[in-house]
Amino acid sequence: MRPYPSRPARLAVAAVPAAALLLLLGAACPAVAADGDPDRDFTIEDSRITESSGLAASRLHPGVYWTHNDSDDGPYVFAVDSRTGKTVATVTMRGVGEPRDVEGISIGPDGDIYVGDIGDNLDGSWSHVWIYRFPEPKALRDATVTATQYDVKYADGARNAEALMVHPKTGRVYIASKNEDGGGLYEGPTELTTGAPNTFRRVGEVPWVTDGAFSPDGGSLVLRSYFSARVYDFADGRLGESRSVAAPFQRQAESVTYTADGSALMFGSEGAGSEVVRVEVEGGREKEGQGEKGKPAGSGSPSSGAADGQDGDGKGSVGLGAVIIVGVGALWFALRRKRGQG
Repeated sequence: MRPYPSRPARLAVAAVPAAALLLLLGAACPAVAADGDPDRDFTIEDSRITESSGLAASRLHPGVYWTHNDSDDGPYVFAVDSRTGKTVATVTMRGVGEPRDVEGISIGPDGDIYVGDIGDNLDGSWSHVWIYRFPEPKALRDATVTATQYDVKYADGARNAEALMVHPKTGRVYIASKNEDGGGLYEGPTELTTGAPNTFRRVGEVPWVTDGAFSPDGGSLVLRSYFSARVYDFADGRLGESRSVAAPFQRQAESVTYTADGSALMFGSEGAGSEVVRVEVEGGREKEGQGEKGKPAGSGSPSSGAADGQDGDGKGSVGLGAVIIVGVGALWFALRRKRGQG
């Protein structure tokens, strides 16, 4: 689902000279790691990937991340190497029909990749959505695989969702719905089955969510929105205490996953040449040049609580995005005025 800014905001940003915009935003833009280390900030180089809407760290191939485009792209999943930002495998799913609005991806304890065709931009116009599942390929090369398709419905009616999470210990699938007034965490059945709809039941309340992921040990669940992120304690299938995370400001904040070792979070964005930013978790293994723990590399001070643009219930606000837009606009008007006075 793509948010559209107001007309004045679009005009203000469009009118800014490119040099001024790059000057203000350049510090927040990561680059591909030059030393070849995996799991660092990187840019997705594949020109086919323009709407990366989900991320999942490979269990078989260190430093590789699985992603997919949003809607209208087809049954494709891409493996991107974080060392270079290049696609190292393209998987085509067969036997799943025509994907409608793919929004999330996760890997289960059995090594299978789960792809969530769970978006519904009209907030409840579709009676059911789908999950696709196939084993993670042992070799990184272009391939066509037969995927299993599961029908999904919600016990309390159809809704829009963008976050699909498979618990790394139990294999149970969870979906977080997306709503500006707050969504729900939905729990699937113990095992997904074919031939009949799999009913997901609401087990918790969550803020606006664009993606989510479990930590490798299953004890934490991170949920992100456009301008903020929170990590929840997770036990016995239920949400516990939560805390804010210093999510980076991105032009279309759509995805998040843990690194395979759980030492950091990787935040992704939609758009051509989109960036993936590493943020250390508390007690994580900090990489050289990656900033302080809990802070995205190349950023300013970490966000926390109200300071990261969210109120007490975790709902995102304009936060840093508004500051950047206002600052860029002010610079443009100042330059115009100076020219006029000259």
